[in-house]
Amino acid sequence: MKDNAPQSANIGKFQDKSVTADGQTRASVALSNPETLWFNTGTLCNIECVNCYIASSPTNDALVYISADEVRDYLDQIETRNWPIREIGFTGGEPFMNPEMIDMTRAALERGYEVLILTNAMLPMMRRKMREGLLELQREFGNKLTLRISVDHYRPELHDKERGKGSFARTVTGMEWLRDNGFNMAVAGRTVWGDSDAESRAGYAAFFVQHGFDIDAQNPGMTVLFPEMDETVEVPEITNACWGILNKSPDAVMCASARMVVKRKGAEKPAVLACTLLPYEPEFEMGHTLAEAEADVHLNHPHCAKFCVLGGASCSG
Repeated sequence: MKDNAPQSANIGKFQDKSVTADGQTRASVALSNPETLWFNTGTLCNIECVNCYIASSPTNDALVYISADEVRDYLDQIETRNWPIREIGFTGGEPFMNPEMIDMTRAALERGYEVLILTNAMLPMMRRKMREGLLELQREFGNKLTLRISVDHYRPELHDKERGKGSFARTVTGMEWLRDNGFNMAVAGRTVWGDSDAESRAGYAAFFVQHGFDIDAQNPGMTVLFPEMDETVEVPEITNACWGILNKSPDAVMCASARMVVKRKGAEKPAVLACTLLPYEPEFEMGHTLAEAEADVHLNHPHCAKFCVLGGASCSG
């Protein structure tokens, strides 16, 4: 465990990059099939959620705005490295806070990639410049662009408990605009309230029908339900033996197919991270280039176990 992280439940674990607390070889994951390259557009957000894994807020600029030129440089690197990338993802913060969001999206779409933007669909997306830019992209690229909307729960009062009073209504307004203009939409929900998967999907299905949203609640790629990431909860360390015990391939873990580019405050250039979920952990920063990011990733964090290996989650559809 890192020095600045809660340690109450995992004392002695996650200390050594290669060896678990009981002396076994820690599992590692090779970049076997790079399908998605993520860009963090910056940690600034128009709202501050109760349990934001990246601590986004109106004042957190630990990750600063990445530029369209920097995105283009990494798109060039994809071609140079011959990565079989299918999808470019943009996350934040709130991506539409970044003034170059439309330019970055266009840069990726023009290269032929599918693009996924994670957004709360609130005021930043609904500014005239962003709406006009999105409509232009929609006309030119159609189904190559998908917006995945954060709807923490299908019940307004629970969503607002996480995101602030009135957030649900403003998000629905943004989703209705996307619906009316023919955009592909997906939804990201959370499991913090203890609903079963079936209960959650039934609730989202009713919400989608109510508003006429063309989103499949039963498709995990269109309605993504994220487990909570609490570092104070004890989790097992993942060893090489776990793959056979769990009947799971390391190729199924997110870091086998994805990397994320961030730009830290004060840094001269962006960096490439092993995981979208660990933006502040130095051990998971792999260098500045995609060539450096081809190294194996050692699963030396509780999130690796709970969220990816045991929870089976993925940030991509």
